[in-house]
Amino acid sequence: MTAPTALQEELAAAWADLEKAQQRLKEVRRRVPSEPVQDYELRGPDGTTNLSELFGDKSDLILIHNMGSGCPYCTMWADGFNGVLHHLEDRSAFVVVSPDDVETQQEFRRNRGWRFRMYSAADTTLFKDMGFESDDEHYGSNAMPGVSAFHKNPDGSIVRVASDFLGPGDSYCSVWHLFDLLRDGVGDWEAKFDYST
Repeated sequence: MTAPTALQEELAAAWADLEKAQQRLKEVRRRVPSEPVQDYELRGPDGTTNLSELFGDKSDLILIHNMGSGCPYCTMWADGFNGVLHHLEDRSAFVVVSPDDVETQQEFRRNRGWRFRMYSAADTTLFKDMGFESDDEHYGSNAMPGVSAFHKNPDGSIVRVASDFLGPGDSYCSVWHLFDLLRDGVGDWEAKFDYST
């Protein structure tokens, strides 16, 4: 086996730096104080439900803030979550929430073959309160993509323990990291709803 080149050594050092930074991020994130949140009322295919009910028999909930059916990027993220849903739900409750009305949302869900639960936050302050609302409109929505992790305490109160934004290159969508391995990286590629045309 040949000795590593200077570039291979630099790559190994960059990986070590990244792992160290990721570990530090996890440690700092766990020290951030939890935020009490209200028991939001959301709408789903079976009527209204409260945030507290979305936990089911779990004490943790991962809630994806999705911009809605107009965003091909949020759709790509959701396609990925659909594939690992059984792993996610073994550890935590999992839902996707968007500002779309229930009918639009559920039709889009059926057409995409998504198996996760979806709820509408239309006419609520959930996105704004959690920091995922913008003054600017993108893809027909003021919602911003992200994720909130909630914990339900034994007394029934709910706290948000962590949050993060979703976007190109993040840790929540493997597509970007696989593209990064290509000679030209992502290039000018853009997410689409359908690649058949």
